[in-house]
Amino acid sequence: MANQYNSDVLIIGAGAAGLSLALQLAPIAKISLVAKDALTEGSSLYAQGGIAAVLNDDQDSFESHIDDTLNAGAGLCRRETVAFVIKHAPEAIRWLVDQGVSFSCELESGGSPSYHLTQEGGHSHRRVIHAADATGRAIEQTLETQVKRHKNIHIFEDHIAVDLITRSGSDSDNETRCFGAYILDKRSGHVNLFQARFVILATGGASKVYLYTSNPDTSTGDGIAMAWRAGCRVANMEFVQFHPTCLYHPKAKSFLISEAVRGEGGKLSLPSGVPFMQKHDNRVELAPRDIVARAIDYEMKKHGLDHVNLDISHKSSEFITSHFPTIYRRCLELGYDMTRGPIPVVPAAHYTCGGIVTSLQARTDIQGLYAVGECAFTGLHGANRLASNSLLECIVFAHAAAKDISEKLNEKVVPVPPLPLWDESRVTDPDEQVVVSHNWDELRRFMWDYVGIVRTTKRLMRARHRIELLKDEIREYYSNFKITNDLVELRNLVLVAELIIRSALSRKESRGLHYTRDYPNLDTQHPPIDTILAPGDLTENATPRVITG
Repeated sequence: MANQYNSDVLIIGAGAAGLSLALQLAPIAKISLVAKDALTEGSSLYAQGGIAAVLNDDQDSFESHIDDTLNAGAGLCRRETVAFVIKHAPEAIRWLVDQGVSFSCELESGGSPSYHLTQEGGHSHRRVIHAADATGRAIEQTLETQVKRHKNIHIFEDHIAVDLITRSGSDSDNETRCFGAYILDKRSGHVNLFQARFVILATGGASKVYLYTSNPDTSTGDGIAMAWRAGCRVANMEFVQFHPTCLYHPKAKSFLISEAVRGEGGKLSLPSGVPFMQKHDNRVELAPRDIVARAIDYEMKKHGLDHVNLDISHKSSEFITSHFPTIYRRCLELGYDMTRGPIPVVPAAHYTCGGIVTSLQARTDIQGLYAVGECAFTGLHGANRLASNSLLECIVFAHAAAKDISEKLNEKVVPVPPLPLWDESRVTDPDEQVVVSHNWDELRRFMWDYVGIVRTTKRLMRARHRIELLKDEIREYYSNFKITNDLVELRNLVLVAELIIRSALSRKESRGLHYTRDYPNLDTQHPPIDTILAPGDLTENATPRVITG
């Protein structure tokens, strides 16, 4: 039996952004917090490196961090956003410390402890604060503990959002407003109605659209797809960051080897032991991720390799095990002792730099709807995300959204129109689940082959053709059968894949993470622009099950 839940604020997603926002608003609002699986099972949990922030004014500066971010972004960062995030970084770190996050420390020359800061690719200074090599886990577990203590936060685990509920305004107010969402309870199989004055998408990225990814299974672009179907613009979807170094092992699903390993001296080489980064960039292992990922991809294809090697064994065993305890233990479980020799690595889809267009207050195009974290496009990352700026963006924009919402909570309440419960009277149980699993596998394989690290127009056109066929199959399946978690995710992934493909086809240059052999150089004839798509741009877009007024 379907149920209805009412709250002031509905937060969809329970990573660093969602949890931070919930804690900020809990003292003044009733909150429904929706987690797709267990509360902390999301990309934030697996973030190893840390959070970039200027915490040492003597050796670093805001301007240096801003310049590094702009340089990595290849001309597409919005400077206003970059400055906003970086100048709020120390405040974000202090807030996390106040919540109880224990960051790694070291003893200064005088014997007093201070935070240990590491350096990652693209950074000109040591400015990445971390909790050993499991920063995301430390943050998630700390915030989870705090969230569970608040009586105003009602947690819904194992729930996946299906679609947003929107309605256009009256003649005097023609803006579209969000009033909640339809959300599937994965345990009962029922779709419930969640009504709220404010809805926040904190659903993470979409790297699961690729066959090989560092992300957990939950990263299926749900928030981006729902916002698009509801009428929001998306931007820069062609910029998918591939992390250069995921562990290459059949049992090492999605296991990331932190960029900090290279930051602390790890060297890349062919399996024969020959180094190669010096041929690709004078910053060698400390070059930005897109450059390192393309270099590895090039060497693997040139030599017909399944992987390359990453070696930090020239450092002391004590140094390695103290700085990278999680990575060391996992590698050892799989038969690799990184204190004694190299470990095999390959690139994998890692981060979605584009997303739902938002303001500095995290507002979207729809009244009452916000987006924070990886699902949002804020202008911070441009054409390539600088390492360890992502967790920072989550915290800073969660605080910005909380501030904006808190100021609106006392405003006149917009009357809520009658909202119908989910209607399943005209659908039946799925007859062949193999259709979903087959389409899922096909999608991820051709996205990896045709829309990966190195692209061509011919490959992109081939991918677009396959997307059209898949969309028809999925639309028919979605219309006739009761929905499941896999069907919801597949529907979202196909839409996100189409947005990535169409965005990639529209960019006639190579910039940042988007590299195409047909246009291998920057377009210097025109100023750099973002790729912004509006729902009307895709006439074949599936009709959502939302209230449109």
